[in-house]
Amino acid sequence: MSRPIFPFHAEDISALARALKSQLDSREAPPGHVELLNMLARGAGWKNFQHFRAQFEAQERVELRLAEPPAPPPKIDWRRIERLSWLFDLDGRLARWPKKFNQQQTCLWVLWSRIPARRALTEREVNVALLDQHTFGDYALIRREMIDAGMMTRTPDGRVYRRIEQAPPADALALIRVLAGRGARAA
Repeated sequence: MSRPIFPFHAEDISALARALKSQLDSREAPPGHVELLNMLARGAGWKNFQHFRAQFEAQERVELRLAEPPAPPPKIDWRRIERLSWLFDLDGRLARWPKKFNQQQTCLWVLWSRIPARRALTEREVNVALLDQHTFGDYALIRREMIDAGMMTRTPDGRVYRRIEQAPPADALALIRVLAGRGARAA
């Protein structure tokens, strides 16, 4: 296994020489290999050799990541989005609760997007916001499912609710955009 090579650079060779002389003068015995590495690193402005090495390796990782092509956008099943949009009425409200779990989760993202962001809400405020967004009258089911799915959080006593800020999946974003054109009301 070969050792990694770390290119060493000092902005000012004179300052490096002064720093090395000062560090060597303060010693009684000649420095060992690791001590000399630390002296060189400190002379160039680093805390020690490990700091120098960590910075160099981090720079390599970042440059490698920048050189990689961006990930392709996720494929969206538009037929599925069309079927899910049929679950919403003309005002963009959820007309019925889907039977399939994956459909429920995608529909929950739509309702999640309509809950006020970065605000503490009471249970009553959450219920009112959810009542406005569906027509089948079971806001408790929706609220519970959002909490179970990690879209919302509540205090143990159930007094304060918050929407958890996160990026919805690509298919949920597509459904949110489709329904936005229907005049869906935001909470």
